[in-house]
Amino acid sequence: MTKDEVSRRYQIPITILDEYQSWGLCGAVKVAMADWQYDEQDLERLSMIMALHDIGFDTIAVEEYMKLLLEGEKTQGARLSMLNKQRGKTLEEIHLKERQLERLDYLRHVMREGTIKPE
Repeated sequence: MTKDEVSRRYQIPITILDEYQSWGLCGAVKVAMADWQYDEQDLERLSMIMALHDIGFDTIAVEEYMKLLLEGEKTQGARLSMLNKQRGKTLEEIHLKERQLERLDYLRHVMREGTIKPE
């Protein structure tokens, strides 16, 4: 499957496909008639890359994670550590949003009670 076909069929941005190629992670990808050809293993890796981007990994972290993944089971601890770190960041963001909601709700409550008067 070509880069354009993969991008269209699986909704993968071309920039992600370019990243994948530049990292040298392309397993059986080969050039045929001046266009990259992706196999099933490449599509599985691209699916993981998309998932990592979706959970908030930046490009550098995605590349690091994918290189560790290709090294196999011996890197499971390092990969789990990366996932735990991202989980912690996500929880911090959630807690920040919860505090913001509490403040918003407080201000709405105060306005309904009439304790804040417009000037």
